[in-house]
Amino acid sequence: SSCGLEPPLQTRRESRQLKLWLDPKGLKPPHPHQILQGHHRPPFTVKMPDLGGFGEQLPDEHAVADFLELLEKHRIDCEKQGKYEEAELARARLEQVRQHEENRRRDELRSQQLQERLGVEEAHHQELRDFNEQWDRKAAEFEAHAANLQNTLAERHKQEHQIQLDKMRREVEPRTPRWSKDLLNLRKIQETLAKMKKYAEAEKTKVQADQVESKEHAMWRAKREARIASLEEQFLHKQQLEMGGLMKRIQSGREEQKKARKEELERLLQRYHNVKTQMESQQRIIQQRLERYPITAPTATSVSRPSSATGAGRTVSVR
Repeated sequence: SSCGLEPPLQTRRESRQLKLWLDPKGLKPPHPHQILQGHHRPPFTVKMPDLGGFGEQLPDEHAVADFLELLEKHRIDCEKQGKYEEAELARARLEQVRQHEENRRRDELRSQQLQERLGVEEAHHQELRDFNEQWDRKAAEFEAHAANLQNTLAERHKQEHQIQLDKMRREVEPRTPRWSKDLLNLRKIQETLAKMKKYAEAEKTKVQADQVESKEHAMWRAKREARIASLEEQFLHKQQLEMGGLMKRIQSGREEQKKARKEELERLLQRYHNVKTQMESQQRIIQQRLERYPITAPTATSVSRPSSATGAGRTVSVR
């Protein structure tokens, strides 16, 4: 091989290929892009996945590092043996390949870290969607249950009110009018005149007694209705207090559910913030390592994405 260098673990055919790349006879060397894109294939190549429709064979990272090490050894050997043209060619090719690899790794890292950020964002958005769907469903179930409780209580109140009203009309005293002595005396006189066959005077007395009776009956009815109305108002007030207690419990449950939702959302956002901060910190460290060691620095990032909100949260009930 050129300058007496036999690459370790390489065949003679591969060594001859390297010699052709270095072009010791002054032939125009292939552009590094041609070497890396398959027109002049390097000794180590791997089939990369299809990148947007470009199915080239590109050297993997270890192959490029081995090739650069081999090229550097070749340059040093040529320098020691005084073959400066070959040394310059090796140096130029070394710089081109190294620069190409550094740019490729930077582009690859930018793409990888962008995908990581997008992945975290999408996971967070999905978690928010799941969170809102879950809590919206819980709120709807709560409101449906609350409405059912109100309707049930209102129907019971209506039935109890009618039963109580009927009972009061039957039992409230005085259930019959209590006639005055004047009215009773007029009726007695009326009966006496009738027995004495004094019908004209009996008629006049009857008319007078009927007027007094009508007046006293109206007074009895008014007082009794007032008494019933008072008792009914007290009964309705008790029902209103019961309904008010239910509405207060419903509102308390509603506020408790809102508070639980807010607290759970704050925890969700804090988890997202922590994951995003951790990821950005790891990405900066990897970027710094890549700047210090452009060829050999690892580019993988370990990120724990936000956990799903499905199944989280408290259930608030109203009784």
